[in-house]
Amino acid sequence: MYYFIGIKGTGMSSLACILKDLGYEVKGSDVERQFFTEKGLREKGIEILTYNADNIKPDMIIVKGNAIKDDHEELLKAVELGLKIHTYPEMVEKLTKMFLTITVGGCHGKTTTTAMMYHVINNLKGANCLIGDGTGLANKENKYFTLEACEYKRHFLSYHPYYAIITNIELDHVDYFKDIDDVIDAYTSYANNAEKMIIACGDDRYTHSLDVNKPIFYYGLDDDNDIIAKDVTYSASGVSFDVFVEDNYYGHFDLPLYGKHMLLNALAVIGVCYYERFEAKEVAKQIKTFEGAKRRFTETIVNDNILVDDYAHHPTEIKCTIKSAKQKYPDREIVVVWGPHTYSRTKAFKDDYVDALKNADSVYIMDIYGAREVQREDDISSYDIINDLSNSEHISKEETEKLLKHHNAVIIFMSPNDLTDFENDYIEKYKNVH
Repeated sequence: MYYFIGIKGTGMSSLACILKDLGYEVKGSDVERQFFTEKGLREKGIEILTYNADNIKPDMIIVKGNAIKDDHEELLKAVELGLKIHTYPEMVEKLTKMFLTITVGGCHGKTTTTAMMYHVINNLKGANCLIGDGTGLANKENKYFTLEACEYKRHFLSYHPYYAIITNIELDHVDYFKDIDDVIDAYTSYANNAEKMIIACGDDRYTHSLDVNKPIFYYGLDDDNDIIAKDVTYSASGVSFDVFVEDNYYGHFDLPLYGKHMLLNALAVIGVCYYERFEAKEVAKQIKTFEGAKRRFTETIVNDNILVDDYAHHPTEIKCTIKSAKQKYPDREIVVVWGPHTYSRTKAFKDDYVDALKNADSVYIMDIYGAREVQREDDISSYDIINDLSNSEHISKEETEKLLKHHNAVIIFMSPNDLTDFENDYIEKYKNVH
C-alpha cells in the first residue's frame, strides 16, 4: 500500500494515478479544500482522506509531497512506526529507470510541452505520462515515459532521462535560487543527466550558456538552430509552419494553439519525433488534434463572455497568455483576474508584473497567496502593484460582482492557485443577471 501525504498536489496526484495504473494499491490524504486534481484521483478509485495521524498504518509505504514539512502529524507517525518513506522525486526517479524517459524542463511551457509530447507519442507508439496538471497515466507495456521535470530545489536532478528537453531558462523560485547563474548551474546538471541527447530552445538567451557533455540540438525560429520553424503564419485558428531539421525539410504542421511560445513548445515535441524517426505526416496529424493541457488557456463560454483558466504566474507567462488571447480574440476586451503567488516572487518581479499586466484592458488583482511563505511586515502587497498600474483594482474572492460589468469580453483567471470556487461564483452571478 502506497500512502501519499499531500495527494492533491499536481505532481503527487499524477504519480498516485500512475502507481494505481501499474497495479499498486494507493490512497492518500490532504486538506479538505477542493482541488481540480481530485477528479483524476476519484476516477481511478483512489481514496482521499483528511490529514490525521491515525490514517498511518504499519503496512504502508509513504510518499511525501514536496510541500510536507518534517513536523507534519502523519509524517511523524510514519517515522514512529519505522515505515519506509520516499520523497516525490525519489518515487519518480524509480519510474524514469523503467521506461525510455523524455523529461521536459524549463521555467515556462513544460506542462503544455509534456502534455503535447504525450498526446503525440501515445497516439503513435504508446506512452506513459506524468504531467504537472494532475494527469498521470501508465501501462507497463509502453516504451516511452513523458515527464514534466520541475527545477525547484533541483528536484529534476533525481531523474534519468533519455531525452532532456529545456523549453527556456529564466530566474524563478527566488526563495531558492540565488540568481540566474544558480539557475543555469541547475539546468547544466539536469542536461548532463541525459542519456541520448538534449533538445533545447535556441532562441532562449541562456540555453547556449550550458556547459554540456552530451549532444545538444537547438530549436526555434532563428536560422542558427538545428530544428527550425519557417513560413510561420499566426491566425485566429492557431499557428501554421514548416519544419526543417539540420537543413532538411521534415514537414508542415498546423497547431490549434496560440502564440510564439506554443509554436516553440511544438518544436520541442517535433524534434523528439524526428530523432525517434517518426513519420512527419503522422506527427502532424497528432499535433493538429492537441487541445492543450489542463489549466493552460482552458476556455469556457458564459453567455457573451469567454472565460479562460490559466496557471500563469511568472511575468513572462502572463504576457504570453494575454498575447495569445489577443491573437485569438482580437475584437474583444481582455480582462485579467490575477492571483499573485508567493511574496518572494511577487516582490522580485514587481516591475515585470506591471509591464506584463498593462497589456490587458482591465486588471483585477487578488491578495498574494503566500503558499510556503509566511508574510513579514515589510513584505510586498497587491496594492504595491495596483498603485503602479492604472488599469487595475483589487478584488477578493467575495467580490465577483465587480466583473459583471464586462460584456463580450475574454476574462482570464490566472494563478497557480485553484480558483474554481471563485470562477463558479462569478459564472452563477453572471448567468442570473444576463
